[in-house]
Amino acid sequence: MCTSHDHSPTEAPQAGAGRRSFLRATALLGAAATAGVALPSVAEAAERGGRRPDTDSRRFTLAVMPDTQYLFDGPSIYPAPLEASLRYLLEHGEDDNIVFLTHLGDLTQNGAAEECAAIGEAFGILDRRGVGYSVLAGNHDIASSTDDQRGSTPYLDTFGPQRFRDKRTFGGASADGYNTYHLFRAGGRTWMVLALDWRLSAQGYAWAKDVLARHPRTPVILTTHELVVDDDTLSDYGQQLWDRLIADHDQIFLTLNGHYWPARRAIRKNAAGNDVHLHLTNYQNRYFGGAAMIRLYHFDLDRDVIDVETVSPWILGRAEKGLNALERQEMELSGDEDRFSVDIDFTARFSGFAPVPARPARPVSKMLIPGTAAYWRFEAPVSGTVRDLSGRGNDLTVVSVGGGSLGWSADHHPDQPGHGSLEFQGYKSPLKGAYLRTIDSAPLNSATFRDGYTIEAFYWLPADWDAAHHAWSGLVGRTGRNGSVGTVTDDPDEPLATLSLSDGPGPQWAVHPLNQRQLATNWGDETARETWWHLAVVNDGRHTTMYVQGCPVARNPHAPAIGIASSGRPWLLGGYEYADKIDQILHGRLGDVRIVARALPVSSFMTH
Repeated sequence: MCTSHDHSPTEAPQAGAGRRSFLRATALLGAAATAGVALPSVAEAAERGGRRPDTDSRRFTLAVMPDTQYLFDGPSIYPAPLEASLRYLLEHGEDDNIVFLTHLGDLTQNGAAEECAAIGEAFGILDRRGVGYSVLAGNHDIASSTDDQRGSTPYLDTFGPQRFRDKRTFGGASADGYNTYHLFRAGGRTWMVLALDWRLSAQGYAWAKDVLARHPRTPVILTTHELVVDDDTLSDYGQQLWDRLIADHDQIFLTLNGHYWPARRAIRKNAAGNDVHLHLTNYQNRYFGGAAMIRLYHFDLDRDVIDVETVSPWILGRAEKGLNALERQEMELSGDEDRFSVDIDFTARFSGFAPVPARPARPVSKMLIPGTAAYWRFEAPVSGTVRDLSGRGNDLTVVSVGGGSLGWSADHHPDQPGHGSLEFQGYKSPLKGAYLRTIDSAPLNSATFRDGYTIEAFYWLPADWDAAHHAWSGLVGRTGRNGSVGTVTDDPDEPLATLSLSDGPGPQWAVHPLNQRQLATNWGDETARETWWHLAVVNDGRHTTMYVQGCPVARNPHAPAIGIASSGRPWLLGGYEYADKIDQILHGRLGDVRIVARALPVSSFMTH
């Protein structure tokens, strides 16, 4: 569980996160004046400009605004801080890919008509641009002793369903109008914000459950005014929400609430055994009633993390005019409660209700692109000869060392065309295992690929892979001594070509080009065990580039390297020769392997 001083491993403080956003905010609002004074024309320009979010980007931001009640309190109405935050969202909507804003309630202090009208007018900044957002009633926006069946209120007149009906993110509302749900696209999928009233009635709970049932594959962020009260502690009503709604609905992975202060977090296991992150954020106790601070939840689906930062565009925008003592204290909120990271494996977390369908196997014919010299895949255990599916006769035979054998697994890289892999069980000393070699008559044995080549392979290493016993085994390589094709300036006993795994483990391509008297090498970074990797070595007839997961590595040499020297001897899969003798055998799984006699673009790799 998480406390402000002792964080769970899944929620680590992120020092320095969001500094760029603070600086951009300062630039945006640098000329803003004192409370109640209109923001400068640059902000108005921001309101007129901006673009819609990139719904396919795997990096996007959810903005969260807690209690703004002290800015809208009877005769003390100061919309400028709120307006600054809203305009900030417009200005940085593209840079941060801000997809949605959710307010956590207590928009006003007394729920009076004039207060609601004032904050409603401020939110017009977003309405005029069609920006999606949600609000909900806190205890100060309505009579706190009532639930969502309370009937008409100034809050409902201002922020009822009628306000949102034309927004593309609006999903619907409960019959009473106090509970709403909103759907936005981000990261290539649909997400929901379920915005719930200060107190749910039986009808409210039934409505929320129905919404979730009608969107069974949608991840949900639940917002309400009261839930978390302290570190790992829910309020009585928060516990009711957990017991009656959150715990049994695996879709809800994150909850956000205000009401209490200071900011706190909790993690609880739901009925499915998955973590639910519960966050309290509220700054009304700080300078100028919190100055409409906003939390920015930066989702990164590739890094499986949400980076959270807290900013006050209004205070930062006043810096150019000089800040008072309290503003200087509030200029940046950098404590563990306000700036942190939440680690979530989104695919695994959502797998129970929205599993990612496995990519189906692709026909061999789709892989036989022009120039294919050899193609092997392992969709069944090996017995005897492994056929070259290109039809060019580069068949493979099994070679056993020390009584070793090849196993088989249905496991494979998620983007691998063939669904299956061979299990190599190599060991260095004493040398034991089994590998594959091309038959003596294989045309590949004499091919030199003077005009270029692409060699692709999928591999996976087990947790017990150990450099002392398994390093420098080959995935794909050509036999024949380096010195067998002429005088060399380096080790003559190395093979003419090998795509091997270093002691990192990391991939290395070492090849004797036709135009050199020594081996040329490309090095990849270390690759994790128990993870499937795709490798590609691409030579365009002049230079060679190694790709890992379709991404070029840093250590690609610039020296010209033409073709691959040959002494007419076989190629190996899973084996590595030194001085014409097998020296190491792969310990891991090997998936599809393809060799093409031309340079391929990334878009033509087997992963596409």
